[in-house]
Amino acid sequence: MKFSITKILTVFFLATLFVFSACDDEYEYYSPKPRGYFRIDFPEKKYKVYDSLCPYSFEIPTYSKVKKASEANTPCSFNLEFPDFKATLYLGYRPVNNNIAVYLDDSHNFAKKHQIKATGLDEIVILRDSAKVYGLLFDIAGNTASSLQFYLTDSTKHFLRGSLYFNSVPNVDSLKIVIEFLKKDVLHLINTTRWKNASTKARII
Repeated sequence: MKFSITKILTVFFLATLFVFSACDDEYEYYSPKPRGYFRIDFPEKKYKVYDSLCPYSFEIPTYSKVKKASEANTPCSFNLEFPDFKATLYLGYRPVNNNIAVYLDDSHNFAKKHQIKATGLDEIVILRDSAKVYGLLFDIAGNTASSLQFYLTDSTKHFLRGSLYFNSVPNVDSLKIVIEFLKKDVLHLINTTRWKNASTKARII
């Protein structure tokens, strides 16, 4: 059987076209899709006063739950849990007895431990003169276990330290919007913290 040059070229052209079409179809079928995240419906921000026999009080979100810390030697320390976001704000209280420098060093060291995986660290000074509430907020950026930490003190009697953790693998892309939402709650807690028998007027710089 003899084939003309025209027929051979036609068959070759069709075969080539088929191969490229198949390759294009395969590429489109297996092309990676951008990563998506679940939509989060945030609750309305409402607060209530948390007051107990401990020497402090402040306002906490209505969508949070208070759980006592497991350490028996820290009766005024507790965990503020956010079940909807799988997050916990750990709050530890210590009375000051000429050892404020130790507490301050510990707070700075805890924050610095997270700088290994951090992409940035902002320190926000807290000054509330009328309430005698002073401290520092550590805003830690990046895939770190704790993105927000702070301490509050009157420098003579009280010291309160807080740190926000998520019960999940750190992922700044998926948690960023949640961190920003809870950051407002942390700032509200700081703004409303009062040592017993002290008035308050917030000033954060």
